[in-house]
Amino acid sequence: MVTQVPQVGAGAESGGGSQRTEGGQMRCCWLVVAMQLLLVSEVLAQEKAEEAPVLDGREGRQLLLENFRPQSMLKVPATKLAGAKYPAIDIHSHFRIRLRHSAEQLEAFVQVMDRQRIAVCVSLDGQLGENIDEHVKYLLTKYPDRFAMFANLDWQGTGKVDQPATWDCNRPDFARRMAGQLADAKTRGCCGLKIFKSFGLEYKNADGSLVKIDDPRFDPIWQACGELGFPVIIHVADPAAFFLPIDEKNERWEELHRRPEWSFYGPQFPPREELLAAFHRVVGRHPQTKFIGAHLDGDAENLQAVARALDEHPNLYVELASRIAELGRQPYSARKFLVKYQDRVLLGTDGPWPEERLKLYWRFLETEDEYFPYSEKEFPPQGLWQIYGVYLPDEVLRKIYFENALKLLPSVQARYARAAAAFK
Repeated sequence: MVTQVPQVGAGAESGGGSQRTEGGQMRCCWLVVAMQLLLVSEVLAQEKAEEAPVLDGREGRQLLLENFRPQSMLKVPATKLAGAKYPAIDIHSHFRIRLRHSAEQLEAFVQVMDRQRIAVCVSLDGQLGENIDEHVKYLLTKYPDRFAMFANLDWQGTGKVDQPATWDCNRPDFARRMAGQLADAKTRGCCGLKIFKSFGLEYKNADGSLVKIDDPRFDPIWQACGELGFPVIIHVADPAAFFLPIDEKNERWEELHRRPEWSFYGPQFPPREELLAAFHRVVGRHPQTKFIGAHLDGDAENLQAVARALDEHPNLYVELASRIAELGRQPYSARKFLVKYQDRVLLGTDGPWPEERLKLYWRFLETEDEYFPYSEKEFPPQGLWQIYGVYLPDEVLRKIYFENALKLLPSVQARYARAAAAFK
């Protein structure tokens, strides 16, 4: 191969240019050689990758966890349910976050609600002020009896992300103003308040430290919710595995490997137990306010602890959203818990989800089926296990599906009655 090398240093530099030209030629030759070596190395790397065995577990090859698709050999009865046994109220859904105000997606999901006998969904994305009006228009214009909504607080306001001292929550009048905003939210159609898990894990004080869930600065907000009849649903912490090292002992390793931002392990985060204890202190300080511990009070792996919290705080309720994976792998304990606390448990799904996911909720609650998926996804998204049904009695199902929610949300009673009547 002959390489044409440009004559660097010729022309205006010709008076002594011979020496400069030879140096330029040498530099260019080395550059060409380096480029050729790089090309060869890339080709060799590509050939090596093509020759490397696919780690699919076949013919004695190793298996990557992400390629693991076990097919159960169990032959056990499988119950097919068309929808929930009783017209349901889903207390935990996200129609702004998941559907982004798409009219087409909303219409499609209402059809899913009809087929699955979900009478009313509570959207936890109402926000505040005019944003509530926007959400009301989206949900209720065409379907006035099928939705309700909770408000949300704006902790940052117009403050700068990297300057927590400028955040609205660090102004001395924040709680008083938010209490007023919640009263306004009620007139706009909201019937509760949703607090996201960033409260305790991300929101910061003026000095950069994390806001504590039981900070007394925010007591006027919880008090106002009690006066307004607003239940407060709070997502506290996350699964226990999310607060542990992402190592070979972590039962949610695969999930955290895909989503490392979900990990709360490290000194920059408070211990999970501290977050839960702080939330329960708030519940105890405000006995006139109804609180809902989202996702089984954030502690579905430890039903004994959830039971203690419910025993200690009669104003505390829990809901099931995105936790049938945890409950369904401990079916004996889960059934005992759900029967004992049947007056304090609400249905939640964390949707809108595909229809197959909703069917698995009914199957978990209503049947005694064994070893079935908790998700419609081929690869389990939350843990590498399957679940068992807890076959709850009808009176318990009625309470979880709708009766408990109607007690907490009296403003929903009329629309629920109209929507449920259409299923008969």
